[in-house]
Amino acid sequence: MDSEWHIRRQMVEFGKRIYDKGFVAATDGNLSQRLSGDRMLITPSGFCLGEMQPTDLTIVSLAGRFLTGPHKPTSELPLHLATYRHRPDVQAVVHAHPPTANAFSFAGESLEQCVIPEVVAGFGTIPTTCYATPSSEEGAEVIRDFIRDHDGLILQRHGTLTVGADLREAYFRLEKIEHAAQITLMARILGKVIPLNEDELRRLGETSERHGWRPAGAILDACRAVDPSKG
Repeated sequence: MDSEWHIRRQMVEFGKRIYDKGFVAATDGNLSQRLSGDRMLITPSGFCLGEMQPTDLTIVSLAGRFLTGPHKPTSELPLHLATYRHRPDVQAVVHAHPPTANAFSFAGESLEQCVIPEVVAGFGTIPTTCYATPSSEEGAEVIRDFIRDHDGLILQRHGTLTVGADLREAYFRLEKIEHAAQITLMARILGKVIPLNEDELRRLGETSERHGWRPAGAILDACRAVDPSKG
């Protein structure tokens, strides 16, 4: 495992990337990563992700107990705790407000259709949760049925939640979701969004499995769940 100081520097770096990319505004968004000893490092409440310093970060137990740090942890702590509880394999969590992906949820539109091959191979599908009041325990509840099987979620009217083996992977999944939202939006402007058909999904699954990405069966099952006509 990387040293705590290395993780602190990484969190500052990716916080700045998220802010500079416009995936958050002002003091929105939060990040965390597991540490040894059932602890996690998490961003503080009320801080801009683009202005943090390594010493600003807070350490909290995976049971939610404040351990050390100069500031209170983010008010979205329950979201992070629930993610780690349901996903023992996850080492890092990123919650952001990417504008295009967020707009889809405000419009009541989904990104769950199997449209973009790279997204399907990487995510399967990108579901949208029910609405939960920001900074409340409700957030932990609405992700429960999704986070076990998905590495990226749209939080209804509240941005995205992405996870990974480290902050880099969780951040890249955030980028991928926003990119998928931008492509889907442009496709709608140009005409209509055409999902991958059964044969295209089958061939994509074979390629994905051959390269050690998502299993072919998982791809087909996820897309059939969204569109039963692909059964």
